[in-house]
Amino acid sequence: MLKRIATLVATAALCCATAALAQEQQSKTPTRADVYTVARESSLQGKVVKYTPDSATTTAPAGANVELQTSSGIVNVHLGNARLLTANHLSLEPGDAVTIVGETLPYGEGTIFAARIIQKGTLSVTVRSKNGIPLKPTSHSGDAQQSAAGAR
Repeated sequence: MLKRIATLVATAALCCATAALAQEQQSKTPTRADVYTVARESSLQGKVVKYTPDSATTTAPAGANVELQTSSGIVNVHLGNARLLTANHLSLEPGDAVTIVGETLPYGEGTIFAARIIQKGTLSVTVRSKNGIPLKPTSHSGDAQQSAAGAR
């Protein structure tokens, strides 16, 4: 009988310890600052200082970048694929007023503002998914129909 009680107490203690450990691990789940999260998005308003459609030769991530003069200084904004902007008839020139929705992410030794939506006047272009992945332009030229027709 004493052996059964000891086993029952040990099992109960083990269950409680396991539950406590699981709860502690859930509360310590880190929020990764290097992963794009819509909940942390902010909005920048300013004027274009410099637009670079392909930044392969600069320190910023490859793709289109814009230096934006905001009320708090110049911010380097990564826009993603320049062809997406062109396909949506969005051009950026120095002095253009824009609003950009995105998130500041760590990059290299510093940070960069990763744009998700850029708005110029009444034109708004989404350049990044809600998961932070840069979007690519889609072709509306009917090439898929031509290649399917050629296979007949």
